Amino acid sequence: MNVPIKSTLDPEQQRITGDALRASVVDLIDLSLIAKQAHWNVLGTHFRSVHLALDELVSAAREFTDSAAERATAIGVSPDGRAATVAKEAAGLEFPDGWQQDTDVINAIVDNLSTVIRRFRERIDATEKADPVTQDLFIEIAARLEQLHWMWQAQLSTA
Repeated sequence: MNVPIKSTLDPEQQRITGDALRASVVDLIDLSLIAKQAHWNVLGTHFRSVHLALDELVSAAREFTDSAAERATAIGVSPDGRAATVAKEAAGLEFPDGWQQDTDVINAIVDNLSTVIRRFRERIDATEKADPVTQDLFIEIAARLEQLHWMWQAQLSTA
């Protein structure tokens, strides 16, 4: 197929940035699916607050997925959010099957957010010279994920 979208980036900038954006789409879809799985299966004393916080995380992850996918398209890179791609390329995020205790859900979400944030920080570095516009998007996403990470951790704090 002919390339329908021409990038203003040079080929190497486009490759670096496109790889980072495609990986971000995969990680964010995976994070949203994990959060939704947790949302449906959480039990415990803090069920309601955890259930609602999971909806907030799903919404943020889905919004950022769309932003990353549309940025990829804008630079002439086709995003790939198919289930098979997500299953094959996700960051190794995990969530168990079945009912889960609220504190276990919180710990799992904190761990998964840590992984995704680490990967976004790597992408921030990778896109610094290749495409500052995409780097800006990654900074915005990382900042919001770090805010959510703090809020999830605070739910378990006893200090």
